[in-house]
Amino acid sequence: MARRIAVLGATGSIGTQALEVAAGNPDLEVVGLSAGRRWPELVAQAQASGARRIALADAASAAAAREAWDGEVLEGPEGLTELIAGSGADTVLNALVGSAGLGPTITTLAEGIDLALANKESLVVGGELVMSLAEGTGAKLVPVDSEHSALLQLVEAEQGQRPGSIDRMVLTASGGPFRGRSREELEEVTVEEALRHPTWEMGGKITIDSATLMNKGLELIEAHHLFSMPYERLDVVVHPQSIVHSYVTLADGAVLAHLGHPDMKVPIAYALGWPERSLPGHRPLDLAEVGSLEFEPVDGEAFPALAIAREAGREGGTAPCIMNAANEVAVAAFLDGQLGFNAISELVARVLDEVDAGPAASFEVLVEADGRARAAAEQVLAG
Repeated sequence: MARRIAVLGATGSIGTQALEVAAGNPDLEVVGLSAGRRWPELVAQAQASGARRIALADAASAAAAREAWDGEVLEGPEGLTELIAGSGADTVLNALVGSAGLGPTITTLAEGIDLALANKESLVVGGELVMSLAEGTGAKLVPVDSEHSALLQLVEAEQGQRPGSIDRMVLTASGGPFRGRSREELEEVTVEEALRHPTWEMGGKITIDSATLMNKGLELIEAHHLFSMPYERLDVVVHPQSIVHSYVTLADGAVLAHLGHPDMKVPIAYALGWPERSLPGHRPLDLAEVGSLEFEPVDGEAFPALAIAREAGREGGTAPCIMNAANEVAVAAFLDGQLGFNAISELVARVLDEVDAGPAASFEVLVEADGRARAAAEQVLAG
């Protein structure tokens, strides 16, 4: 029997690649799709995949989709909740961008539905609560990020070993478009330059996060929650070829690494088919063809966002939520030409200093902290 999947954020980079994976796999059946406003693309995806139920965040877009298509069209936050709970999906792929993905993550896990998680902010903002919810309902949470997919597979490879055999986890970073530049050289970079990622094709927000290395900071927090790994045993190294997706060091000094082509379809397929591998015939990696692999430490002076995120993660509670909200505002301002590149991390650090963090006692507390952080960030921009 085919596994039924719903894809949230279907018109984005991860969503479109997930549908390409599903189209080539008879063991996956698409039963629901969602997007924000791009209804023509979403309707076309539904028609191509056979999905009969879609959800659009924007009411006007949903109305236009109803005029053009005879399937079920839901709208707004309630419609997205209904799509998740009523589609009959066995697995929901959450590929939404930013903290807006937290609510759908909660709904999916609360319904006991397995979650393929590409929305890292769900764990950055509400990691303790999200992981507790998954444990309580028994729903499986499988990461889609290539780094965390690699770590999951390395952890699974270590099953049967004595407890504590993994000493450290190391995530790799391509270094983004500005690898090797000093902080002074980054002062005048443009939006167009920042959007030219050397390896991955992604949406605007995540591409800028990759350029500042905030993306790696978010991934550190995500790894902390996914694998219950203390921050002092989590590292990041720069690896421009993006062939080694992550590696672990073992208690005896040995290293296990996960290698593969930089192709998001591989971790997407792994998450959708977990625990089986469901992307047959993919081009294998030829290390002789690759030739050489480079590794170097992160330049913390040029890219302070990584250290900012690590410190927020260590503080815990609502601090990561505050940091994430400030970063979303800062990145949007940079993309709109209101803020310089270096000022992104400066704004985030300032908001963390000005907004008090506390225990993340409930999802309502997280929503309130998110709002306070955004207000503070907007005030800094206005001032």
